[in-house]
Amino acid sequence: MTLATADSASMISDADCEAFDRDGYLIKRGLFNDAEVELLQRALATDEALQDSAFGLDDGYGGQTIVAVWNHPGDDTLGIVGRLPRIAGACARLLGGEVYHYHSKITSKAPGGGGTWDWHQDYGYWYKNGLLFPNLASVAIAVSDLTEANGTMRVLRGSHLCGRLEHAIMGGQNGADMERVGVLMQHLEEVSFIAEPGDACFFHCNTLHTSAPNVSDRNRDLLLCCYNRADNSPVVKHHHPFYTPLDVVDDDALLRTGLWSVGFERSFMDPATDISIGEFETDPLS
Repeated sequence: MTLATADSASMISDADCEAFDRDGYLIKRGLFNDAEVELLQRALATDEALQDSAFGLDDGYGGQTIVAVWNHPGDDTLGIVGRLPRIAGACARLLGGEVYHYHSKITSKAPGGGGTWDWHQDYGYWYKNGLLFPNLASVAIAVSDLTEANGTMRVLRGSHLCGRLEHAIMGGQNGADMERVGVLMQHLEEVSFIAEPGDACFFHCNTLHTSAPNVSDRNRDLLLCCYNRADNSPVVKHHHPFYTPLDVVDDDALLRTGLWSVGFERSFMDPATDISIGEFETDPLS
């Protein structure tokens, strides 16, 4: 087994690490080539288990984002993405130690008004899952074009340095304290992740980010892979995994795998088990 360590991330330079530490995010253009992007697009369109496990997440404004979440990456097309050195190994390098796969998800916004995401930090959710330290990162992979019109992700540059903000329930989401966000917006630059399919944005779990509804005439599809540092295993039993060694594959594994779904054997998250919305509903581990 090849673990997800910094040694498996040759595409991340010292300058990349400095930028991530300074800005809270790092954009890599063309991280997936055209053939790989086509595979991802076909997987989203044809994976019946993915489609049947997806659910609508209300945004509190009358819109929805379609979401499907799974914990453990397998040998299928979408699972292989979360095991690539350019994704998992890169997060290990950026976070400064071995990581494991915390979960992956598809977020899809339908044309003509598909859902808003309020300003939030991922650690605003994951703090409630018993993760003691903000040693997590996510990779947002563009499966479609990402534009202002279709509601691409926007981040506040450097906001990860302000620490975790208070969050409250907004629709089916956790939103950050907007009074505090408003003050931060007077001091920090807002950056849009305008992207072509295959581009990726790595971002820290305390980086504030948001997205507007999709008012275009095309879907907005995003694949997100989320990683926790191996020494930050949760202290609360919840709907995402404790430390589980991640078996990293070769970087050409996606093309070698091709279009393959593991069907209903993949373990998708039931939104009813999500303790990060609201208060703890499970007991901390002794």
